[in-house]
Amino acid sequence: MHGAHPIDPHDEPISAVLRHILERDGERISIEEIADEFGSRAFGALLFAFAVPNLLPLPPGSSTVLGLPLVFLTPQVAIGMRHPWIPRFLATRTVDRTQLRNAFEKILPKLAKVEKLLKPRLGIMFGQIGDRLIGVVCLLLSLILILPIWGGNMLPAAAVACLALGLTTRDGLIALIGYALAAIGAGVIVLGFGVTIAAFHKLMEIFPNLAALWPF
Repeated sequence: MHGAHPIDPHDEPISAVLRHILERDGERISIEEIADEFGSRAFGALLFAFAVPNLLPLPPGSSTVLGLPLVFLTPQVAIGMRHPWIPRFLATRTVDRTQLRNAFEKILPKLAKVEKLLKPRLGIMFGQIGDRLIGVVCLLLSLILILPIWGGNMLPAAAVACLALGLTTRDGLIALIGYALAAIGAGVIVLGFGVTIAAFHKLMEIFPNLAALWPF
């Protein structure tokens, strides 16, 4: 990935980098361009940038394009890589910049306010083990994000966003919030899956003839 003038995420808050990305010219923006703007060390910033779209009202397919990089980036955090890598076939994928701008405009002011509250604390949450644990949890969450689960990606996306902010700012408090959201999201999905299975079995009891039509 080669950016002309990538912004160092240590000098600019994530909200400022995102605003810079959205204000650039061009109808479409590639995954590679987004990654380049954050620089080569910004794992946390990249995770945040690709997780947040799943919380926003984007056109069908956009969230998947922006969510897929998480599947490639999070394992790199989990194994302790120092520089992010995105495969070429994904790096060249693009999304509509105007639609992305309209969606992000709703969250950037709130993000800027949150960033003012973030600071290094609860350092025990990070380090060689803590950073990799964040990578593992975000990997599991990213696999959920790319699944076509109606309404099932909101909590995982919020969890990844919080963990990413924690990773970037070394703020253990926001990381704890991320872990809590991850646990709640997992519980909701497990509960929803259980309810679906129970409803299916109940349907089979009420309409036993349907079982004969079931292909499995």
